[in-house]
Amino acid sequence: MFLLLLATVVGIALTWMVVSIIRNRATVAKLDKQLTNFTVIPSVPVLGSAFHFKDPTPEGIFATFTGFHRKYGRNLITQSLFNFPSMQICDPKVIEQVMQARTIEKTIIYDFMMPWLGSGLVVSTGSKWAQRRKIITPTFHFKILEDFLVIMNHQTDVLIEKLQKNTTGKDFDLYEHVTYCALDIISESAMGVKLNTQIQPNSEYVKAVKEISDIILKRLFSFLREYKWAFQFTKAHQRQEELLKVVHGFAHQVISERKKQLQDARERQRAQEKLEEDDIYGKRRMTLLDLLLNVEIDGKPLTDSEIREEVDTFMFAGHDTTTSCISFAAYYLSRDAAIQQRVYDEIQCIVGPDAKSQELTYGTLQELKYLDMVIKETLRINPSVPIIGRRSAGDMLIDGVTIPKGMDFGIIIYALHNDPELYPDPKRFDPERFSEEASAKRQPYSYIPFSVGSRNCIGQRYAMLEVKTMLVKLLANYRFLPCEESNQLRIKTDMTLKPVNGTFVKIVPR
Repeated sequence: MFLLLLATVVGIALTWMVVSIIRNRATVAKLDKQLTNFTVIPSVPVLGSAFHFKDPTPEGIFATFTGFHRKYGRNLITQSLFNFPSMQICDPKVIEQVMQARTIEKTIIYDFMMPWLGSGLVVSTGSKWAQRRKIITPTFHFKILEDFLVIMNHQTDVLIEKLQKNTTGKDFDLYEHVTYCALDIISESAMGVKLNTQIQPNSEYVKAVKEISDIILKRLFSFLREYKWAFQFTKAHQRQEELLKVVHGFAHQVISERKKQLQDARERQRAQEKLEEDDIYGKRRMTLLDLLLNVEIDGKPLTDSEIREEVDTFMFAGHDTTTSCISFAAYYLSRDAAIQQRVYDEIQCIVGPDAKSQELTYGTLQELKYLDMVIKETLRINPSVPIIGRRSAGDMLIDGVTIPKGMDFGIIIYALHNDPELYPDPKRFDPERFSEEASAKRQPYSYIPFSVGSRNCIGQRYAMLEVKTMLVKLLANYRFLPCEESNQLRIKTDMTLKPVNGTFVKIVPR
């Protein structure tokens, strides 16, 4: 009886698999015929396009993934396990159609983030996303950003002092130092809590973030990516559970500390009939975490878990993306003395001869036009978020062709920004690509480092202020020199673009 039952189950599974493969391959063939601007990447039955991925490391996966566009074109149809189709695009015209579609939602990679980030702003959809976005948007008003600059200035000064020990003429990894500085900035400005990780590095949290991100990437390119239930039986799932305890514990620590500070402030206010501001408040307005702790939705406050979702999201996104941009920019400047000198001259002209110790203001940073071009060029070559995903929530049109519900789209920002037709000699670092004249001629949707549309990055102005502040102070105090050939930049991706082994430079005092 058992053998008969087993044979029946196996027979049903095999039948389902065969039917799925036939149906999926028929869908691919139909799309290939209708979408003349798309190319089907060579595939095999069952495994689909997966046989192309010979190197299973994050660096190898990224190189293969982005290499498809150099080999096969801008718009591709790929196939996962059982030949399930998806689309991989870096054509500005097609990107525009996808991002403006009304029947579009986030794709499977965001499902993989949910154990970590819950249904916070990055992952949530529909009314919940709209609600959270509305709550959080005031935190990034430029008046509040001006106040955050006090923190950005102070923490960058700590970074400058720490880097003094690296002025030996030897290569060192700037990425790690910038990581802790960015973590201190986001925790104090957005959460109102001083972590002092530059002084006492919390390597456990940073390492946990990196490892969880690697697990998410490997799931995205796994044979079983469409079968999320299978993940719970893997060693990676067990490891992820251990790592989640670290990152969630870190978020709860931040929330608990801020709650205590607010309670202490209320007690002082009752005792003195006014709020006695200390250095954590200064003249600042309410932080993101304060808003979350005080807001009510339908008459109810957010639960600790709901608050943690947003804290996890902003702690991750607020330090990881800016770290990559700052360290990559320093790397490229170290390899082009002329561009670095021009940035330094602009700093001296606008900030002044006391730029080393000058308190940077919002207005001053806005005047640094060439530095702005340098940052934009850095984000072109190495966009902090190199891939975003979308899924058709209903029938939609691409090039006049109906795309079925459930189709995944990978928008490959890295390939878009390194397309030689859009950016000739794309590997050359050339800030002039972002002069006013060149920008006016740029094709729409051909430069989207902060995504585009209603779900663009809510923190992009915050990020640009932080990147500018750090780069101004770094360049005012140090001259960057190129690293040795053995330490040249190599990149990989998980949820953000990162260096494989670090971002190495040499520095000398100015």
